[in-house]
Amino acid sequence: MRIVVTDPIISRFADLLQETTPGNDWEFVADLSPEEQSAAISRAEVLVCAKLSPEDAASCPARLVHITGSGADRVAVAKLPADTIVTRTSHHERSIAEHILMVVLAHQRRLLSVTDQMRAGIWRSVATEPSTAMHRTLDELTIGFVGLGGIGTEAVRLCTSLDMKAVAVRRNPGKTATADTNLEWVKTMEYLPELLAVSDVVVLCLPLTEETKGLMGTKQFQLMRSDALLVNVSRGAIIDEQALYSALQEGTIGGAALDVWWDAPNGTDAPESVARFAPLSNVIATPHYSGHALQTFVRRATEIAQNINAFNEGRPPSNTFDRAQSVAPF
Repeated sequence: MRIVVTDPIISRFADLLQETTPGNDWEFVADLSPEEQSAAISRAEVLVCAKLSPEDAASCPARLVHITGSGADRVAVAKLPADTIVTRTSHHERSIAEHILMVVLAHQRRLLSVTDQMRAGIWRSVATEPSTAMHRTLDELTIGFVGLGGIGTEAVRLCTSLDMKAVAVRRNPGKTATADTNLEWVKTMEYLPELLAVSDVVVLCLPLTEETKGLMGTKQFQLMRSDALLVNVSRGAIIDEQALYSALQEGTIGGAALDVWWDAPNGTDAPESVARFAPLSNVIATPHYSGHALQTFVRRATEIAQNINAFNEGRPPSNTFDRAQSVAPF
């Protein structure tokens, strides 16, 4: 089969992919021009991609399209032929769960601001400056998850193992696995105001859909605790950008850890929203890298290869995308 790969990250694992799928013709085209990539897509029998425009999807004859992540919002799935099999892959759950734990601790210990003070030669602690705030330990905190898919489930497991209390809202509470028994409660999305009111940390880990776009705005920030941390590891557009900026500037909430943004970078040039938020002392800014562990991509490449072999042998691949559902359950 002719397999075309347009994703530059998964292309770094070309040897693994080729060694575990012998007998195929691979084309790694991430470094080519958009026009050359489109031409390659138009002759693919299998396409491995992170994004796919409506125009390229309409001209794509591939019988299998494998998305290299869990999100399908950048792939024009609806424009693909009805009989095209679409699959996805994740394996970032542990890495993102560790990122969530990291930013919670960094926020509680004021890691960034304290480091800046030390660099400036200032030794400020409760021993030298009585007005210095004392931090809380994890067992004093309640962490609230908005969405409870694979990422939320792994983060609940990790955080509650360190004695944090956890609550969650999701679209389908009945789908909560028995492994989530450490949760204090799981309720429907209508209970988001209650979650915001009781949580010291609010984590957004749900897909971007018409239902979730702009989910967090001025009204929601006013319901949060004034010292609460908002963590976004999903998509930027789930948050109203101006509302968050105002909430951070005015002290409506305690801080934000943003790993996803409202615009895409231009190469290594960060989008304008980064220049706006990163200077705020109560913001932890990262370049959408919470899932970028080596383990994540080795396992993704392995699953992609296994799915290609399964497809070639007439067996059903794993993690097939349900077009009727259009979005993963959260």
